[in-house]
This record gives sequence, structure tokens and C-alpha cells, in this order.
Amino acid sequence: MANSAPATSDDGRYERQPFRFTDRITADGSDGRPAEAGRYRLVVSRACPWASRTLVTRRLLGLEEAIGLAVADPIQDDRSWRFTLDPGGVDPVLGIAFLADAYYAADPTYDGGISVPAVVDVPTGTVVTNDVFRMTLDLATEWGAFVRAGAPDLYPAALRGEIDEINARTYADLNAAVYQAGFATTQAAYEDAYRRVFATLDWLEERLADRRYLVGDTITEADIRVFTTLIRFDAVYHGHFTCNRNKITEMPVLWAYLRDLFQTPGFGDTVDFDHIKRHYYQVHATINPSRIVPAGPDLSGLTTPHGREKLGGRPFGDGTPPGPPPADEVVAQQL
Repeated sequence: MANSAPATSDDGRYERQPFRFTDRITADGSDGRPAEAGRYRLVVSRACPWASRTLVTRRLLGLEEAIGLAVADPIQDDRSWRFTLDPGGVDPVLGIAFLADAYYAADPTYDGGISVPAVVDVPTGTVVTNDVFRMTLDLATEWGAFVRAGAPDLYPAALRGEIDEINARTYADLNAAVYQAGFATTQAAYEDAYRRVFATLDWLEERLADRRYLVGDTITEADIRVFTTLIRFDAVYHGHFTCNRNKITEMPVLWAYLRDLFQTPGFGDTVDFDHIKRHYYQVHATINPSRIVPAGPDLSGLTTPHGREKLGGRPFGDGTPPGPPPADEVVAQQL
């Protein structure tokens, strides 16, 4: 998620900025930088669905000790993401007040948006990558020397073609399309995005009716990418982004699927509804000039029984659930 002022094309369509920093972190460093415990810092906002993918992946794989975490304030100013949640307003490891400082350290001429998630090289203080698509895949495949015992395989080789196909569809017509609906500046652009969002939700409702997870019988990258949009849908996208045909709570299969994932260790324990709601409603002033944050919706249903165990499936495959999050990463739930 980049700065709060969206870019739109001449026909009113929201356009996402290409990733500028795309160095990879690989097991042996032959295709970019080497995977090394303690060398990198993952910078996120808990408000951002793209950053939340990395939070879930890092938790499921047990990479908390290997990759440090910096959480930005959900409210940006004109310099974008800031570390005002830390004492003195400075990240204690990177020693900077704004994520932008790491972007400019990597490229002093950079004039694009400052987005999260971003991985920063601690020794140099420079951004390595803000490519959220490659970032989570590399966490799942290149950090094997540092993952916890019992970590799941989130991107199994035999299923990668199907996962990639699902991800391409859900990205274009759900993850990105909710933003295209919310930031559209013409009726036609809005309605096109709106139709694609609900066509995709209907397709997911049908696909998940007789299977517990999107691909195979375990949690994969595909489920993580869908989860971070679904968990924000009723609280933000339904009203704020006018994706209002219906709520996820009104789609029986998706509502049960969302509850199943939310209650799975590594998913719901990364979600901060306070950060999510304050960011969207207070930062997107062109959509919500009053900056009033809605008191609802009632989210307590997320902890109710979902019944999807009857579909079978093994959430972690041959592995095990992650343990509790580190004490300094515990999120107080607002349900």
C-alpha cells in the first residue's frame, strides 16, 4: 500500500505504481541477496493487506527471530509511513523516523510512492525490495534454513501452477479490484471494478463449497492472499470502497471460510482492526473527508464455530501450528 493520494488514468481507473525495488533474497544469494538471520527488517503497516500477507507468512513459517519486524503508524503524513509507534518516533533498529529514509538511502533520486511491505537491509539501511508478490514467495521457498520445525509448505512445487493461476485471478479481480472500485473517478470505472469483485466472490463461494482450501488440502499462498482482502471487506471495502452488493457475512461459504482461517494460528493473531479502520477512514480524505471512523461492524462472529472441519483438509499439512506470537507482536483483538 503506497501513499494515500491514488493515481488514476484518464478514464478514471485507479493505477497501481510498479515496484521500484525488486532485489530478491535467496537461500544462496545467487539471485540477489543471501538469506541471513538478523540481516533484514520487514517494515509493515498492519492496516495494509499487502503487508499483512508477509505477516501471516512470517508467522506460519516461524521466521520471527530470523527477520525483525517494524510496524508503522497506520496514519500517514505527507512523508508517508512513519515510526511514531516507537519510542521517540524512531525505529530502534534502523534508526530512522520514516520508511522513506530507507527508500532514499537506496536511491537518492527516487521520486515514487513509499509503500509497505518493504524489506530493509539493516547494515546499510537501504530498501532491498518492495515487491510484495515475490516477497512472500521467497519467504516460503528461500528461507528453509531458518523456518521453524513443523513449518508448512505454503508454495508446494507440485501445486505452483494452480496456485499461480488462482493468484492471478484473485489479484486482478479482487485484491486490486476493491481499490479500483474505491478510487475510481468515473461511474464506468467504478462499475467495472464492482462487477469483477462480486463475480470473483461468487466464484470463490462456489469453489470453496466442497473444499476447505483453495488449492490442495492445506493452506497455501493462495489462501493467504484471499484472506487479507476478505478480512477487510465488511469493515472497510463494503462501505468505504462502495463494494456494497453484500457483505462477506451474507455469503455462507466465504463467511465460514473466513472464520476458519481467522481462527487458525498465524492468521487472526496478525489482524489489527483498529489500525485497519483508522487508516482507511482517516487517510483516504478524498473518499471520507470527515475522517470519521465507523463504530461498526460487529466482528464478534469471527470467533464462532465454522464447521469446515467436515470438509477434511490438514491446515499445516504434515507440519504443526505456529506457537504464540512474540510478546512484543501480540495484537489486542477488538472483537
